[in-house]
Amino acid sequence: MPSKNNNRIERIDEEYRKQLSQIIGYELKNPNVTGMISVTKVKVTPDLKYAKVFISILNSKNIKDTMEGLKKSSGFIRTELAKRINLRNTPELIFEIDDSMEYGAKIDSILKEIIPDEKIERKE
Repeated sequence: MPSKNNNRIERIDEEYRKQLSQIIGYELKNPNVTGMISVTKVKVTPDLKYAKVFISILNSKNIKDTMEGLKKSSGFIRTELAKRINLRNTPELIFEIDDSMEYGAKIDSILKEIIPDEKIERKE
């Protein structure tokens, strides 16, 4: 039986991720929230009381201000989410930075330094 509930939670996670991307990308009008913000993952607790929202921020003027802006706007974001997804209760949103994209880019640049243009040399 637990797998059935897991599937439901996973579907809720994914739906929240889609809707939060839309809301943060197009509806949010907070001047402190700058840069390109991607909602990379959402993890909802089994009781649907809390949702951890993992976000990736690119080209932000100030990441700390952007995070503060998101936290301050969480009431508005939560209200919009409740309008779009009809569940008994809408979870409290907890924003966290997902730096896996930055980490990946860093690894990529390190690899390029270690292995300089090896592919080009093989083609000739």
